[in-house]
Amino acid sequence: MSSSRLLIGRRSLRGAFYMLTTRVADRRKVFVDAASVECVVEALRCSDREHRSRTLAWVVMPDHVHWLMQLREGNISRCMQAFKSRSSRALNLHRHTEGAFWQRGFYDHCVRSDESLENQARYLIENPIRAGLVAGVGEYPYLWTRWPMEASPAASAAAGDASAEQGPHR
Repeated sequence: MSSSRLLIGRRSLRGAFYMLTTRVADRRKVFVDAASVECVVEALRCSDREHRSRTLAWVVMPDHVHWLMQLREGNISRCMQAFKSRSSRALNLHRHTEGAFWQRGFYDHCVRSDESLENQARYLIENPIRAGLVAGVGEYPYLWTRWPMEASPAASAAAGDASAEQGPHR
C-alpha cells in the first residue's frame, strides 16, 4: 500500500496523459547495463501490449524511471503495480536476487490539457543532462520518445557551456 499522502488528489482517468516516476528501493544505482534496462523497457512494452497504457516517452536513470504515458485501461495505480511487478521479477531473475526491487508508491503528474506532450517528453529526455550523466540530447542510451530528440534552448545552452569548459574535442 502506498503512502496515503501520495494518494491525495490522485485520480485515474482513462485517456488522460501521465508523467510517472518510480525509484529503486534504497535508491540503488542498478540501471547501469543494457540488460537491466531491457528488463524495465520490456515491462513498459508489455503494459502497452496489454492495452493498459500507450507509451509516449521513457528514460531509465541509474536509480529511477520516468514514464510519459496515456492510461488506456484500469487505473494508474494498477498500471504501475503491474509494471513494477513484471519488471521486478525480470530484474531479480537477471540479477540472481529476490525480494522487493522498487520503493513503495510512485509519483504521478496528470498532464493538463494546456501542457504540450512534446514539451513533457523533451523535459523527460533532458533529465540525463540535468543529472550530469551526458552533455547533450541523444548521448544517453537509455531513453526513448515518439518525437524527434531536440534539446530545448536551455538544455542546448547548458550543453554548450559544458563543452566550452571541457575545451575542444579531438
